[in-house]
Amino acid sequence: MAARPQEAGAAGVLNVSVATHPLSRLLRDAAAGRFPSPDGAVAVVGQPPGRLAAVVAFTASHVVAADVDPDEVHARLAPGDLSAPLSSAFLGWLGQRIGRAAGSLDAVLVAPSIGRSGGEPLIPMTASDHPRVLRAHRYRSDLRLLSDRQRRAVVVIGRGLAGRWEVSLEIDPSHRGAGMGRALLAAARGVLPRGEPLFAQVAPGNAASLRTFMAAGFAPIGAEVLFADPAA
Repeated sequence: MAARPQEAGAAGVLNVSVATHPLSRLLRDAAAGRFPSPDGAVAVVGQPPGRLAAVVAFTASHVVAADVDPDEVHARLAPGDLSAPLSSAFLGWLGQRIGRAAGSLDAVLVAPSIGRSGGEPLIPMTASDHPRVLRAHRYRSDLRLLSDRQRRAVVVIGRGLAGRWEVSLEIDPSHRGAGMGRALLAAARGVLPRGEPLFAQVAPGNAASLRTFMAAGFAPIGAEVLFADPAA
C-alpha cells in the first residue's frame, strides 16, 4: 500500500488532499454550526490522509473514517440504532478489521481562534519528554509546544484528525483549581489566525476539564473514537 501524504508541510499549510476529505469538511462545517442532518445516517468516507482512522458522532449522525467497505459497516449496524456506531461491539469489530485498537471515547469541543493573545501569556517550549508531549507526537503533527512563563503547565497545539488544529494542556497538580486552565486556553485561542477552528478532545467523565474548556469558550459538537496507527 502506498504511503499516505502528510497532513501539513513545514509551514503548517494544510495539504489540499486533507482539506478536501469529507471528514475535514464535516468538522469545519460543524465548527461553524452547520451539522449533518440528524437522520440516523452512517457515512463511510475512508481514512483521511495521516495516521488516524476514526468513528465520529454528531447528533443522530455518524461518520466512519476508515478504509473499510461501506457494505461491511452497514451489515454490522442494526437499522435505527443510533448508539451502534460507538458501541463496544462495533468498535471492536472495526479495530480488528483495520488492524488497530480503538482508543477512548472522547467528547469533541471547538472554539474559534481569536487571532490575538488573550489570558495567560504563552511562550515556546523546547522539545520535551513530558507525557503530554509524547502522546501528542503519536496523534498529531506540526506541533507547537507552549508553556506559561513560570513553566507550570504544558500546552500543545498541532494537526490531528483530518488535519484539524487541536489543543491539549496539562497543569502541574500543585497549580490546579485556580483558574489557570481557563487562562491558558484563552491564550491558546490567540495562537492561530482569527476564525480558525481549534478543536479539543475531552474524556466525558473528566467534568473538571469539560467545565474548563467550556468556560474558555469551547462548545461541544460531538464525540469520537480514534484508531491510531500502531507503528506511529
